[in-house]
Amino acid sequence: MVIASGCVSKPSLHDNAELLRLAPYLVGRARRGVVGSSRYARSLRDAIRHAAQDPQRRPVLISGEPGLEKDNLAALIHHGSPSRHQLMLRLDGALLKADGSELFGSGDGQDPGLLELLGEGALLIDKIDQVQPALQQRLVQLAQNGCAARLFFTAETSVPALDRCCTLIRVPPLRVRRQDLGEWLRFGVRQRSRKLGWSRPPQVPEAVVKRLQSYDFPNNLRELETLIYRALQQMRRQESTEPWPAVLPDDVFWTAPRVQRLRFDIWRWKPQLREWMRSPWLWNGLLFGLVSWLFVLVNLWLWWGPQDRAHNGALNLFWAWWWPLILLGFPLVGRLWCSFCPFMVWGEIVQRLVQQLGWPPSRWPRRDSDLWASPLLAGGLTLILLWEELCNLQNTAWLSSCLLLLITAGAVIGSLRFEKRFWCRYLCPVGGMNGVFAKLAITELRAQVGTCSGSCSTYACFKGGPADGEGLATAGCPLGTHPAHLTDNRNCVLCLTCVQACPHRSVQLSLRPPAADIQREMSLPPGEPGLLLVLAGDVCLHHWHRLLGWSPLAPASLVEGPWLPRLAAACLALALPSALFLLARLWFSLPRLQRTLYGLLPLVWALLLARHLPIGMAEAGLLLPVSGLEGAPFWSADPHVIAFCQSAAVLVGWLGAVLLLRRQLANSPLAWLSASCLALLVAGAGRWLVAGLPV
Repeated sequence: MVIASGCVSKPSLHDNAELLRLAPYLVGRARRGVVGSSRYARSLRDAIRHAAQDPQRRPVLISGEPGLEKDNLAALIHHGSPSRHQLMLRLDGALLKADGSELFGSGDGQDPGLLELLGEGALLIDKIDQVQPALQQRLVQLAQNGCAARLFFTAETSVPALDRCCTLIRVPPLRVRRQDLGEWLRFGVRQRSRKLGWSRPPQVPEAVVKRLQSYDFPNNLRELETLIYRALQQMRRQESTEPWPAVLPDDVFWTAPRVQRLRFDIWRWKPQLREWMRSPWLWNGLLFGLVSWLFVLVNLWLWWGPQDRAHNGALNLFWAWWWPLILLGFPLVGRLWCSFCPFMVWGEIVQRLVQQLGWPPSRWPRRDSDLWASPLLAGGLTLILLWEELCNLQNTAWLSSCLLLLITAGAVIGSLRFEKRFWCRYLCPVGGMNGVFAKLAITELRAQVGTCSGSCSTYACFKGGPADGEGLATAGCPLGTHPAHLTDNRNCVLCLTCVQACPHRSVQLSLRPPAADIQREMSLPPGEPGLLLVLAGDVCLHHWHRLLGWSPLAPASLVEGPWLPRLAAACLALALPSALFLLARLWFSLPRLQRTLYGLLPLVWALLLARHLPIGMAEAGLLLPVSGLEGAPFWSADPHVIAFCQSAAVLVGWLGAVLLLRRQLANSPLAWLSASCLALLVAGAGRWLVAGLPV
């Protein structure tokens, strides 16, 4: 008689009633072997092999943290032993009665216990450390004296009495054998893909493995299985005719976030505000009814109006209003500008048109796109900054329009090629800058992991889908990110699409301490430190004459004269922060330098703000007169007020950098003091650069 895939019952068991009594406790084949190639995995396999080949069939105690599948290891030992054809039973120690009647019977001989019925099979008592003390003592005596059945025990805490009479196997937690995580992930994906009917399992990029290796997995393999299940469910296609995914992106692997402190839930305070902010008419009216056509009018004005900033209101809007306001907005609303950015509004309009014509854009290339996109993003921002200075875009209207139209063309081409906002997430230079400084914001949009994993099965906030309960029909997150997976504000534009789609009110809009995303253990996106250095170089580039004007080889101006000397001077000024960073690598490790660099993020933001404040405070109030309305009211800040505001901005940036560096370099007070002195030096040099220069 075959029981549970290959286990043959012992010949003496011929009574169906006895078989029925044993059936609820039977253990079939082992679920899986020991995966991994680390020394821990090899040692564990050796221990299992030796226990299986033990001719004396000594009891085995398998100990370890929760979620390590210790019962599966006991099954591996039994099914790898010469007694593999005997039955194996599993009992939960926490559920056993104190008198042990299930195991030993009633004592009158009329109701035999499971041990007697089992004969020479194997008995697994799971969680022996949770057995009632009286019964635990009897089981210890049974292990010492021996019995016909082979005994297996699992425990999460130490049981000293069993240590002396059992073969001990200690299972290391998953965080100890991080080297095996990639193999566990790929094995789990293969197993789960087979259950979903996918003939070819998707690949797991190495970048995903490296990110997850920084997570401790408190519930070990059980938590890893849940993580894999959620990832594949998010990638599962709605239409059965579509192929399965070739690669699993980083976005679908979301782990429990760190404990969030000092959060103020805005929508719990004002529930009606949530309903108003998630209203589709608000966003559709703003994006497609106002922003799209205002963008067209601004570009027409830039082309056909006067070409200098003193007579063109559109040029005044672009340089005196937009740049200072977007920098001031980063600490408040993060990347909100990207949610109604006109570049991507026209990208979405074109995307919807081609979809109606029957040409749906392709799905995203779900590999680690940051690896190849980040250098392009940093390079694009570098070219824009050089173009701005060398061609005097601040005072040339049609060239400023060319810059706007060029970025819009990238958004349109990206929208034609890929679904959603691929351009906005990976390739837009302005979006890259916004993503870096969004980490400073005091607002964050996050979903509750417990609610999402326990109540949601559609993942509509991430993938899109029809209306469900109070959730509205949406196309999903435009940046392809699940709100419970977010670890920082880099890939959240506060468009509230996830809030519209969520039927469980899991997504929350909260206020938090500034720069809460900058943590010592945070994962760094590839290429982002380089982008931060380019942004710091913008300050040096705009004030290049103070840095390089002393050289006899320096050109008289970056706007006029031979092209090659101007380009060389501009590139040299822009590259100064990057050169200093590379020079520092000769003495300091890359992780410490990167932590220091992110600690200086508030200071970089403050210096960029100080660089744009003069034009904003001096000329923003002249919008009406320069637009042709002679006699209209205007205002312009006094140069001393501008200088005071620049100094205040730099001081705030330096104080923020000192606090962040304390967090980043908490393990080394000397390193923190040194980095704080460096921040003070950078703040002083930056204030000297931006002081007293014409805009």
